Amino acid sequence: MDYKELAEQFWEQGYLHLPGFFTADRMDHLNVMIHDHFGANPDFEHTEEFLEKSKVEVVPWFPQREGIHDFDVEEGDERLDTLTRTILGEGWGKQYCMVMFSKDGSNGQSWHQDCPPDDAGVHNLNRLIYTQDIREEEGGQLGVVPGSHRMGELTVGDPTGDFETQKVLAPKKGDLVILHGHAWHRVFPSQGGSRFSTNFRAGPQGTPEDITDICVYRNMRYKFSTSEVVMERA
Repeated sequence: MDYKELAEQFWEQGYLHLPGFFTADRMDHLNVMIHDHFGANPDFEHTEEFLEKSKVEVVPWFPQREGIHDFDVEEGDERLDTLTRTILGEGWGKQYCMVMFSKDGSNGQSWHQDCPPDDAGVHNLNRLIYTQDIREEEGGQLGVVPGSHRMGELTVGDPTGDFETQKVLAPKKGDLVILHGHAWHRVFPSQGGSRFSTNFRAGPQGTPEDITDICVYRNMRYKFSTSEVVMERA
């Protein structure tokens, strides 16, 4: 694996998609845990205002905070560590593991940036693994606008409207996607079954712990810690 070349590709595009990074048996193990935790119809945890304005219908789970260490194997993978260090530099830090679940028939996630791009050097890094296939016929694909991590704030507009240059990824079981926190991205609606991914978030040295507390959507900025819209965008 040419880590330097992959890092250069990441900084050009704002994302990487690496098929078959993790083994099928490990993904099957985590997949069973995720299904057991969520069931078929978990309750949303956000306010009605957030669900209506953001067009986001996902349910998060933070297994490590509950003392569950099955996900530590993937997070500690030596190849993943080396790739992350090559991208972010020495002194980078882990943040948390978050499983994002979209139930059948839900909206997924509208276009957003995980953190405000007010300072180009302050951002998080999403390291997403997929424990089951994302099938195009069932929805739930990952949309991203290449190079948007260098384009500043997400443009105002339709929260789920298409961008001319967007790429639509349908990761398979065992795939790894690495995504810059300033990149414009979304999750398409799920139409034929539940959809989820596991995100091992990280950041460069000195990244604030609350870097992802304020998320930028096309119609607002939302602060999760206080469950409030901190800026209307129109």
